[in-house]
Amino acid sequence: MDFQEREIKMKMMSILCVALLVVMGCRRADVRTFTVDVPEATAADEPALRAALAPYGGIAKKPDAVVFDAAKHQLTIRYDSMQLAKKNIELSLAQAGFTANGVTPESVGAKKAR
Repeated sequence: MDFQEREIKMKMMSILCVALLVVMGCRRADVRTFTVDVPEATAADEPALRAALAPYGGIAKKPDAVVFDAAKHQLTIRYDSMQLAKKNIELSLAQAGFTANGVTPESVGAKKAR
């Protein structure tokens, strides 16, 4: 095996190693569930709660990704934590006029929903 053949094999091995690292390093979704207390929200507010979260791509697009329990005043959300943080969810709901886990509409310069 001469020098050129060894050099070609080394380059091929380097390319293979880089390709393997790229494939292994691909980001995967990290879907989590988050429960938000929305004490003022009622069943009639569910469309407004969903609308506040609609712009976020990190929330799963399945019907059960956002579930509102009016009796407990809780919103349960399935979201991709690689795209969206819990604080983004709380702030979005507060901007829509709902207190979310203690984050009030007033704290983000918004008016209450009612």
